Amino acid sequence: MDRSKLIFALIIIAAVAIVGAGALINVASNLGGDGEDGDNPAAVVANSPISGSADQPTPVPPAEGDVVVLIQTSNTKEVWMDRMVEQFNRGDFRTENNRQIVIQVQHTGSTFRENLQPVGWSPSNQVWVDELNQQWQDTQGIPLITESCPGLLLVPIGIAMWRPMAEALGWPDEPISWEDITALARDPQGWASLGHPEWGELRYGHGHPWFSNSGRLSVAAEIHGALGSIDPLSFDNVWSNEVMSEVGAVQQAIAHYGRIDTALLDRMAERGPSYLHAVTNYEGNVIRWNGPTMTASDRRFSTRPAPFDEIVLIYPAGGTFWENHPLCALNNAPWVTPDQVEGLQIFRDFILEREQQAQLVETGIRPIVEGIPIVGPNSPLRLENGVNPAITPNEVPALPYPSADIMQNIKEMWQQVKKPSTVVLVIDTSASMSGEPMAAAIRGAQNFISQMQPQDELVVLMFNTNILELGAGQVSEVGEDLRARIGNLFPEGNTALYGATIQAVNRVNALREEDLANGEKRIYGIILMSDGENTTADATEGQMLNALPSGEDSSEVRFYTIAFGSDADRVQLQRMANRTNGEFYEGDVEDIEEIYFLISSEF
Repeated sequence: MDRSKLIFALIIIAAVAIVGAGALINVASNLGGDGEDGDNPAAVVANSPISGSADQPTPVPPAEGDVVVLIQTSNTKEVWMDRMVEQFNRGDFRTENNRQIVIQVQHTGSTFRENLQPVGWSPSNQVWVDELNQQWQDTQGIPLITESCPGLLLVPIGIAMWRPMAEALGWPDEPISWEDITALARDPQGWASLGHPEWGELRYGHGHPWFSNSGRLSVAAEIHGALGSIDPLSFDNVWSNEVMSEVGAVQQAIAHYGRIDTALLDRMAERGPSYLHAVTNYEGNVIRWNGPTMTASDRRFSTRPAPFDEIVLIYPAGGTFWENHPLCALNNAPWVTPDQVEGLQIFRDFILEREQQAQLVETGIRPIVEGIPIVGPNSPLRLENGVNPAITPNEVPALPYPSADIMQNIKEMWQQVKKPSTVVLVIDTSASMSGEPMAAAIRGAQNFISQMQPQDELVVLMFNTNILELGAGQVSEVGEDLRARIGNLFPEGNTALYGATIQAVNRVNALREEDLANGEKRIYGIILMSDGENTTADATEGQMLNALPSGEDSSEVRFYTIAFGSDADRVQLQRMANRTNGEFYEGDVEDIEEIYFLISSEF
């Protein structure tokens, strides 16, 4: 599929300027698995149309007089929910006034889609509900949801890790806590402290907390671990020196952020333990990679020599977040009728019955109704699939979800202690960029700089026939000046794509070597946007490819390339991104700013 179309179909931007805190972005997941990441519960309303899954069953055509109940739901439970809808609609369920109920479902992620005018909404957790109600209260004067929203299932968040590494920490017999992870991250010997010097330092990954549900909950769990408490978090907790030190230690071990948890797990699996050792993830995603339904092509790492051929899930001792996917009736929505609310409640009662709850187990999800066995011949919830069915909220307590205000403070604290980034921004200013393309590229680059943190480092290169460095330094010192300089760019000349790539790599490698000599840890990236092929003789294709890092080491630079317009050298730009574990995007004047926003989730 054309990347720009994919972006338009699956990315909904709801950016709100937050002074000193960056921008909020709302990104619909474009990958399988749990698919909750990319949704931002601080911007829970989106009005742009979005299609459901291509695999969704065809909705039952309602007859005249039927009560049609549309439910918008997160993707985690898609298989089970489709099955429930089919079974319910075959059952001839009726309201008190004898109107038949017809359930329809749209799997669109947790972000609320007002344009769909759903009757029911089932995001991944209660935080989404609270945020939506607050927004509705602020804009409409009333909450959208006034009833309680019972949960449908349980999905624990944990640490997905290569099995030998997890076993070195004590998996599956010994409890492993966030304190253990923090100690490993802090130890200058790294894995040598556990008898494995060959593994080096811990290389960890989790979603970017401003973009990723599991990412922000991962930081919240780290705070609970630092406090040794499952009590609700307070402002003073979040900003205590002890907490900031402990969370900062884990962040120094981060090798890769990202907007989607499934993408991080896929990258870890594809590149192996030399790239990432562990990522925050959901139980269902680990089953997906290890389960019997996976084919060899799905499990792209399946040919890797043992023992690094299996990923397992660590359930942090002391507590984790158990997502329960509440199903809410939008009873104050002007488009919802009392009959529809009644129909939703009848459907909800149906899927909370033991028989229907038991069917969750077959899809690798835990039922919320107690007493239903989760171990059996048809259950993928088993140790050989990397998960431990013996772990329950009794052994690993459920952490309380932070309030909206506390979550905002968690994200802002994280920004202060996160691993800083060094980014080289490379902008094509050749003559073919004339007009709106140049204006769009300028806006996108300027907005990207606005997303960077004061402690990040930035280098800006422009290229046409020549290659020129516009400036470099810490964002707190040079950010505004470089934004202004980018605003003065104009198109002319040819396209020195190869030479600009080589210069960008050399520049960031020199900065990286300097940081290594000083004992400083950073995330390194190059963002290159071009609308054409190389048209100068200052460097060859072979020289350019030879300059690229291998991508085997997660501490090396990653390329994020943007093919701008129909004449861009897509093949080369995609090779550059794939080789270095970056990302390749296709864009045009309408979506270039959104693409820069997406890339900002990697730093």
